[in-house]
Amino acid sequence: MSRSLRWFSVLILLAGMTRVDAADFFFRDGDVVVMIGDSITEQHLYSNYVELWTVTRFPKWKLTFRNVGIGGDRSPGGNQRFARDVLIHKPTAMTVDFGMNDGGYRAFEPGTFDPYMTGLQGMADQAKSHNIRTAWVTPQPLDNANQGSTAMAELYNQTLEKFSEGVKTTAERNGGLFVDQFHPYIKVLDAARAGTTTYQRITGGDAVHPGPPGQALMAASILKGLSFPAQVSSAVIDAKTLKVDAASNCKIDELKGGSDGIVFSRLDDALPFFPADATSILTWAPLLEEMNQYQLRVTGLAGGNYEVRIGGAKTAVFSAEQLAAGVNLASAVLASGPIAEQVNAVQAAVEAKNGYHHKSIFRGIVLSSNVPEWVYEAIPRADLENKKQAIIQERLAKLLSLDAEVAKTLVMKPVAFEISPAK
Repeated sequence: MSRSLRWFSVLILLAGMTRVDAADFFFRDGDVVVMIGDSITEQHLYSNYVELWTVTRFPKWKLTFRNVGIGGDRSPGGNQRFARDVLIHKPTAMTVDFGMNDGGYRAFEPGTFDPYMTGLQGMADQAKSHNIRTAWVTPQPLDNANQGSTAMAELYNQTLEKFSEGVKTTAERNGGLFVDQFHPYIKVLDAARAGTTTYQRITGGDAVHPGPPGQALMAASILKGLSFPAQVSSAVIDAKTLKVDAASNCKIDELKGGSDGIVFSRLDDALPFFPADATSILTWAPLLEEMNQYQLRVTGLAGGNYEVRIGGAKTAVFSAEQLAAGVNLASAVLASGPIAEQVNAVQAAVEAKNGYHHKSIFRGIVLSSNVPEWVYEAIPRADLENKKQAIIQERLAKLLSLDAEVAKTLVMKPVAFEISPAK
């Protein structure tokens, strides 16, 4: 292949990677992000996934995420507690996800819609007064088993769709970002229901509170609405000439070998991510590869099949033709090996940090009201409240050390790649 033709092929490959520039992404380096909502937010599933996708895609950024979801809450509640739960973290960015409870689980009516809109606007006013960039997220639809014959579920999804229109109106009125997760989510549900009369829930959990499969779908839909970049990294290598024709978001070193196989070191600037307990949703939505373009292309190999070993572990087998066309290794590297181990470490650190905030600060103190009245006879209410606030600040300071533990897991290291004839 001539050099000009080879470079043309490289450009075609790079153009097909669904790359979005980081400048388009809603979150920015240095952001403190607060995610407010109801019980679906408090589950710490979609919120953790949004955080994990973001920090693994931008491991060098300084990012802080805090979840202040409360089960059973509605937008007026979010507005009322805004100063206590949002402003305490001094956020620069925020996601707002209310609506599931606000509609009252019945047909659409102004009596539920108007307070919903008033609550959203109240949060918008407070966010603007504190220069907080806000992404306004629609509720997700209900996912009932055999929903086609469940009139109430269908009726309430119509209500939620109207509430989603209200979210869009709020975003437009206040210069915020509108994020529609309702329609991408229900599109997947409809595809799963098509052609079957015995539909069973594909999103896990219950109809209102999805499990990991549904919340991975939520997170992916939200991130797409935030213009999340799908590219992790990409490398194009000519085995015959031992040249790196292109490298995007990674660095290739120590390239050796030839047409019968190559070895090299790859230092990535990002990591792929997908929650391992959500893989069942991939039958209906190819989120893993949609959200993770971890590309490798190797031209100039002799015909036959080749093993790809990463960190000494067999990761995948491809033909020379497949490698020449370019492959997405995201699924393979997340299954096992050093990249999977690092991603698992990041996830464990994020979950530990968020678990501490939720159990020891937010639910443990901020929302705790289990103080018998007789206590106030011995200790003045103001003194007890001052002590409570002091403990909250003390634990928030400890939370910073857990943020630092997350950052440690995100330090990128070179990984050894070996591509050799399959045995």
